Amino acid sequence: MAQAAPRRQPTLDEVAERAGVSRSVASRALNNAPHVSRAKREAVERAVRQLGYVPNPTARALATSQTGAAALVVSGEDPSIFADPFFAQVMAGASQALDEADLHLMLCLAASDRGRKRVEELFRSKGADGVMLMALREDDPLAAMAEEAEMPVVFGGRPVGPAPRWYVDVDNVGGAREATAYLVSRGRTRVAAICGRLDTEAGRARYRGYRDALLAAGLDPLPPQEGDFTEPSGAAAMAVLLENHPEVDGVFAANDNMAAGALRTLRAAGRAVPDDVAVVGFDDLTVALVADPPLTTVHQPITALGREMARMLVTVVNGQDPTPLILPTRLVIRSSA
Repeated sequence: MAQAAPRRQPTLDEVAERAGVSRSVASRALNNAPHVSRAKREAVERAVRQLGYVPNPTARALATSQTGAAALVVSGEDPSIFADPFFAQVMAGASQALDEADLHLMLCLAASDRGRKRVEELFRSKGADGVMLMALREDDPLAAMAEEAEMPVVFGGRPVGPAPRWYVDVDNVGGAREATAYLVSRGRTRVAAICGRLDTEAGRARYRGYRDALLAAGLDPLPPQEGDFTEPSGAAAMAVLLENHPEVDGVFAANDNMAAGALRTLRAAGRAVPDDVAVVGFDDLTVALVADPPLTTVHQPITALGREMARMLVTVVNGQDPTPLILPTRLVIRSSA
């Protein structure tokens, strides 16, 4: 008489599915790791009993080393950066996704030497299960730290240089190209660009999109007028443009804050918007709605950027290897152009 085939052992993925939780939550619940709610822990325990699951010793060792936290590290210069509407939306999206995975969100500002040392210690001590990095500039030391880190690192926006293994970004080139092409379609022939910092990939990519659109239309791009993504820098850049290129009849600003600054300078100079100069921004933040006139802008899905960064990080922490993700943009037409 033939022997019955041995019964297949249930997997952790099956336990997670039966309990209605993610794989990482199931793993942490089985190993009494922190940041797992009582309800989810009990659901996992029921699934284990029902399926007859026996934990793998190697997997148990890996799970017990997890911290139950993920860090969002921003390479900015001002602690108030976390109050910026852009980063506030990123944090909201990341927090939502991490909450679904029962991971705690840590915030780190790494501008000063002291801040960078704290982040370096975070990498070295594995003080988080993974890290999300944002706002990197060219030759930022955080990029080198990320390359050497023995923990998952997901980039929010590509850094300057070779693309990292895991990142989530938006279509900066395509959005800037669409914005500039729209200005041209409205009869604007002397279109200037107020760029973001050109030591960031976002600043460079949005200027490339501007150039592409003008060259495709047979028009000459103007040299980039650089700002730092703040309203005062946009106002100052617009003043320089009016002095050097008084014939300007259209402006693409690489974010809404700088576009709002440009509007302020144009108003002070007696230039009507959009009759004399049409202005388009990038982001679709609240400032675009309250600007005078309301700002035509490129909408980027900022909350989704944070959410997808966190989801990608959770996927990597769970042992998978996701592909990079580029989120789409779209033009929102209002009164400024």
